[in-house]
Amino acid sequence: MQILIHPYATEKATTRIVEIFGQLQFIVVKEATKPQIKAAIEKAYGYKVTKIQTAMTNKGTKKATITFENPKAAEEILSRLGIM
Repeated sequence: MQILIHPYATEKATTRIVEIFGQLQFIVVKEATKPQIKAAIEKAYGYKVTKIQTAMTNKGTKKATITFENPKAAEEILSRLGIM
């Protein structure tokens, strides 16, 4: 099962979350658990995850906010994805 759907990269999310807190946000499948999300992120991008917070959006999708051990990991991942 594919856990990660796509990065959640609005202007606010990118500037505030990534640059200030060094976190990334991803839209994930509703059934995904925090350990599954952590494993998928670490496997896909090669950075150690220290914390995951999940929330349901107004549109009924699940959003995960991921904190990395390396404070520059979020910027590097968005750069790799061509978002930043």
